[in-house]
Amino acid sequence: MLNIRLQRVGRKNDPSFRIVLINSKYAARSGKAIEVLGSVDFRKKTIEKESFKADKIKAFIKDGAQVSPTVFNLFVDAGIMEGKKKNVLPKKTPQKKAEPKK
Repeated sequence: MLNIRLQRVGRKNDPSFRIVLINSKYAARSGKAIEVLGSVDFRKKTIEKESFKADKIKAFIKDGAQVSPTVFNLFVDAGIMEGKKKNVLPKKTPQKKAEPKK
């Protein structure tokens, strides 16, 4: 299955990310991207739509590529995809109340 996800590049303590199309079956072993679809730097205030290859992204999604939740939220911000943003933070479990000791 093909995934569109982030791939970290850059130096230590200086992160920037590529948006890549990758085969999920071989991603852990090789890490080779089939195609680089854009780049993003979260340290900047705004995300530039020009840094994405929108036509190729839409074509791969139409062909069945899955988009990670963080990348989906980026595409919604950039106007490439429409929809409601996904919550990517883990759900908190409710705290159990301690039973009073007798």
